[in-house]
Amino acid sequence: MSHDDVYDSAPWTAHYAAAHREPDAGLVKANSLPDMLTQAGQQYADHIAFTTCMPNGMSGRLSYAEVEEMSDAFAVYLREGLKLEPGARVAVQMPNCLTLPVVAFGILKAGCVLVNVNPLYTRPEMEHQFNDSGAEVLVIVNLFADKLEDILPRTPIRKVVLTHVAQWFPPVVKGVLHLVLKYWNRAIPRHSMEATGIDAALAEGRRLRDNGNIRVQDYWQGLTRDDTAVLQYTGGTTGVSKGSVLTHGNLLANLEQVDTLAGRHISPGQECILTALPMYHIFAFTVNLLAFYYSGAHNVLVPSPRPIQNCQRAFDNFPISWISGVNTLYNALLNEEWFTVYPPRHMKVALAGGTALHKAVAERWQRLVGCPISEGYGLTETSPVVCFNLIGDERPDSIGIPAPNTQVRLVDDEGATVPLGEPGEMIVKGPQVMQGYWNRPGDTEQSLKDGWFYTGDVAVMESDGHFRIVDRKKDMVLVSGFNVYPNEVEDCIARIPQVQESAVIGVPDEQSGEAVKAFVVLREEGITAEDIIRHCRNELAAYKVPKQVEFRDDLPKTPVGKVLRKELREPAPKTDA
Repeated sequence: MSHDDVYDSAPWTAHYAAAHREPDAGLVKANSLPDMLTQAGQQYADHIAFTTCMPNGMSGRLSYAEVEEMSDAFAVYLREGLKLEPGARVAVQMPNCLTLPVVAFGILKAGCVLVNVNPLYTRPEMEHQFNDSGAEVLVIVNLFADKLEDILPRTPIRKVVLTHVAQWFPPVVKGVLHLVLKYWNRAIPRHSMEATGIDAALAEGRRLRDNGNIRVQDYWQGLTRDDTAVLQYTGGTTGVSKGSVLTHGNLLANLEQVDTLAGRHISPGQECILTALPMYHIFAFTVNLLAFYYSGAHNVLVPSPRPIQNCQRAFDNFPISWISGVNTLYNALLNEEWFTVYPPRHMKVALAGGTALHKAVAERWQRLVGCPISEGYGLTETSPVVCFNLIGDERPDSIGIPAPNTQVRLVDDEGATVPLGEPGEMIVKGPQVMQGYWNRPGDTEQSLKDGWFYTGDVAVMESDGHFRIVDRKKDMVLVSGFNVYPNEVEDCIARIPQVQESAVIGVPDEQSGEAVKAFVVLREEGITAEDIIRHCRNELAAYKVPKQVEFRDDLPKTPVGKVLRKELREPAPKTDA
């Protein structure tokens, strides 16, 4: 059997039967996202859809019926009030809050294209994304209005809609939170730009809808799975952020794939999922926002999980049965006394992605919480899910098996398929793969070849079709000709009890070309760089052992929790070593 035949035989399909669903059993009977959203809104009309839970426990909520009515009104506001054409780009820049699903769903219902924007972006990053996407309208939380005011004249944005984190909370609670944020925390900046409040926008949408006898369905009735739904920008961890063109079909296909592999574990209308990851990120956008809305779940939104104590009241006040997160989030929870003394009692499954899940973290979670962390793998460009561990059959150090109707191969630098068990770059073909990068034909041509998306991640396939991510191709360290993958070294260091987290990079070395350097954050004192090196020497081959150890108070991360290794590679003031 040739190397190509090994992958063409798709050995992973033998595991699909364990999910107790046929590969196409979870098909979403909808031609577009608004079609799917409306079905769910009507089916679960009297259920609570979203609750925003603040760090002090104050909260506000919306039912499915309210989300449907408000998103309809926003769609009319965009099309009739602002005269947007179908396909116009509308940017949304806010943390997790009640406004986000309302405006996101309204944009899709209007037949427009949603542009998710990181609210923590700097002014130059905002300006780049607004100009690159060609966004005409922006809905932004008032906490960041001052950044916008400076750059607005240099962007195509012609209308700004303002909201705030406590939008649609009970009046007294909303008033208290507004006073705290504005006068105590001084978090709401002054600005003088012209903007419309979200309540005024919805009121205008309702007026136009009622006076014009408008059927909102007409805006999206003609949409197909081939139409663009979202411009989802990459995290920019390895370069300039690019807009991935995701169609309604890309996202619906991924919902179907997730439902096929995990759907039987989700009780329709009964689940409560904690959303601590930001919904402007593709992981939480597809899984938490779209998939669990389709399932009628109650979605508890945490505006920011940093510090991790911000999640405590959500766990205290709601019967959380699902959570999605990254390794750093789970690790942080396991280091909190309030979490370890009173672990959640209703948890069914924790979902992990974004970065490699450390084995030590997964094992501690299982022992404490009593439920598994099911690790998957995906990218912005794949909507995002590519691989997934079957729930109940989780494999340590594995990202699981490819989603149904997904082809995966591992190739070398020349594009040739590597032998079974050998590391190679993962390339992916399937209905969830993006159409390309927005206005970037050169980048598209480099990443998409004959329908295969080149992920830049190095993986290994086992004989039964399970995959294991080794590391990012660009993060690999070359020591005397030997490949060292940072994830392996970081996982080794994570097993030291005094270590909270670590990150590994390559640094220039006269003898070996590159050497391994570890940045370590301690949870308690009493351990030295020599102790860490000694531990690694006992667990790893000599060339993988860190030659340098630098202690840090924290590590640079993206808002999702991915460690920014590229920032660690930049020169920094020298500390303990």
